[in-house]
Amino acid sequence: MSFKINNKKVVLFLASMFLVLSIQGQDLQEYIKIALENNPEVQQFDAQYKRISEKKEEVNTLPNTEFGAGYFVSTPETRTGPQRFKLSVKQMIPFFGTITARENYVSSLADATYQDMVIVKRKLATSVAQSYYKLYEINAKQKVLEENIDLLKTYEKLALTSVEVGKASAVDVLKLQIRQNELNQQKEVLQETFSGMQKAFNKLLNQEVNISISVADSLPIPTDVEEIQPSNLQLHPELIKFDKLYVSVEKSELLNQKEKQPMIGFGLDYVNVEKRTDMNVVDNGKDIIMPMVSLSIPIFNKKNNSVSKQNKLQQQEILSKKEQRYNTLETVLYRAISDRNTAVISYRTQLKNLNQAKNAEQILVKSYETGTIDFNDVLDIQELQLKFQMNMITSELNYYTQSAIINYLIK
Repeated sequence: MSFKINNKKVVLFLASMFLVLSIQGQDLQEYIKIALENNPEVQQFDAQYKRISEKKEEVNTLPNTEFGAGYFVSTPETRTGPQRFKLSVKQMIPFFGTITARENYVSSLADATYQDMVIVKRKLATSVAQSYYKLYEINAKQKVLEENIDLLKTYEKLALTSVEVGKASAVDVLKLQIRQNELNQQKEVLQETFSGMQKAFNKLLNQEVNISISVADSLPIPTDVEEIQPSNLQLHPELIKFDKLYVSVEKSELLNQKEKQPMIGFGLDYVNVEKRTDMNVVDNGKDIIMPMVSLSIPIFNKKNNSVSKQNKLQQQEILSKKEQRYNTLETVLYRAISDRNTAVISYRTQLKNLNQAKNAEQILVKSYETGTIDFNDVLDIQELQLKFQMNMITSELNYYTQSAIINYLIK
């Protein structure tokens, strides 16, 4: 039952992780799916979970049945004849409920191990998302550079026309061309960075490094940012794992108490008796069949007492680790919330500045009609626009990167 519930949580986490996205959402979820299918660490924990679950069959068994055989070298004489050989069989049976306790203990270990797999999947999905957003940032900045290069080309044409009519100097044209060269250089550097990160992204998906990766055209920041409920952090699999470990120690202690109880054994001895030749007696040569009952009592049970103390200490250790991990995750969550809010503030400020810069650009272009255009002002405004556009993309990256961290923690 626990497997189905946890698996459902994983599906819900992956499905809800990027609901704010449109076309990009489908692409990213597909990449996450590929990563989960191909990742060797996920496969490792899946195999580990199945291996531990299989131990239920291992512990669901009785102790080995004991068989014995003996031949009397010196035959003991009895009233009914000499004994020749002896056969015996014995089966020990654990105390009532011991096997069930073992099965429950193994199941609890499997549940704890499964949480490891859930955690690995979450971390992998988050890593894929953050890498994807980084690729988006580089791609978006390349497009912004292309737009600005085209804009500078338009200004260059205006400058050339102004030079012809004596309203601008050749220096203005050269400045515009130099600025284009700088932007082309930045674009080529970003292209090289994108190529390297694309290979790293493919390795994260455990697929061929040269496969082309498509990213979203835009990642707008929502107008209304969802409110975060830190209380949801208590349901994080990293914390649930500690609960599962605590339960496994409880099951271990129950098993320990069962193993302190006596074991009962049932057996049968068969002794072959030959007939006497010197005289004829009643039951002459009659074989001996003797049912046996035995009891195994752990009189010296220091081992079990020590295990009980160890279990109690281990539970205290687990509770302390859980509290420490909760504090760490809570700190990460609050920092991510703060950083995401900062990204929203920065984005809105840069958007406002960009709109004002575009208004200034329109004023400069209109002034061209009167022949009073200043190409130094044109370069300044273009540089400001580029700065604001780049900052907006960085804010988008920060917003979605921090959202991925928040989703990892509370979804």
